[in-house]
Amino acid sequence: MTGSKDPHEEKRKEALKAIDRVQAESETVAGSTFVRMADRAKNHMSAADKPEEDQIEVWGTRIGRSAGLVFAIGLVIYLVVTYVL
Repeated sequence: MTGSKDPHEEKRKEALKAIDRVQAESETVAGSTFVRMADRAKNHMSAADKPEEDQIEVWGTRIGRSAGLVFAIGLVIYLVVTYVL
């Protein structure tokens, strides 16, 4: 029985490799999801969906979206202070 390996040891090594592979893939998926969400938010706030020829529309969209974000944050703060604290 020279050269024969323990079958349990081989299965254990395969299982550890599979776990490492799954962990690496899950980190990649989570990271890429976060990056995609950040890119979408950046593009939304910078009015990337508006035509570049009309600068008034682009700046109006940026100002409106920024004002909406400030209003939403202010509303959350108001509601927390009023009903939670």
